[in-house]
Amino acid sequence: MIVMRTRLLFVAFALATVCFGKDIKIVVLKTQPEMHCANCEKKIKDNIRFEKGVKSIKTDLDSKTVTIEYDADKTTVEKIIEGFKKIRYEATEVKQEKPQKEK
Repeated sequence: MIVMRTRLLFVAFALATVCFGKDIKIVVLKTQPEMHCANCEKKIKDNIRFEKGVKSIKTDLDSKTVTIEYDADKTTVEKIIEGFKKIRYEATEVKQEKPQKEK
């Protein structure tokens, strides 16, 4: 009987987690001035990670982009861009081209 209750509790918890899951999104940004060295990467990562809702930050020096995973229930792309202004960077969203559907 205890095992059955435990299983039922586990299933209820798993269902609640799916129903009330977070709205995690990803945005790719370019900065001005361009990120060109390890110090730029460090400055961005060390400061933007404290912006509300930011889950992870990945930088790519080759493409000079910053990829941010964030909780859309807590922040927006506009608020993240405002965070860049605090550290004297202008950030703009890189629009991803959608692949064309084959007919």
